Amino acid sequence: MADLISPSLLASTPQATTASLAHSKAKDAGQKFEAQFLSTMFQHMFQGLETDGPFGGGAGEEMFRSIMTEALGKQVVKSGGIGLADTVQREILKLQGLQ
Repeated sequence: MADLISPSLLASTPQATTASLAHSKAKDAGQKFEAQFLSTMFQHMFQGLETDGPFGGGAGEEMFRSIMTEALGKQVVKSGGIGLADTVQREILKLQGLQ
């Protein structure tokens, strides 16, 4: 029975590999876009907070706030995000004719 199946039928085709690579790259691009978008939104949200006071971080907190908002954006995307990455991924694939 095994002799009846051609090995070429079992190998992945270049088109399938290219399509899966395009899907993977589009997903990655969508997630990076959403993380950057959220990071920008968090920067605006934290902009009005005072860094002084008994529990404030002072100048150090203010200096590293951009790094914190970037990490928050990535974490939100990792946790499921707000749905922006999926929309961006669909649009990228649509422009490439893959969806």
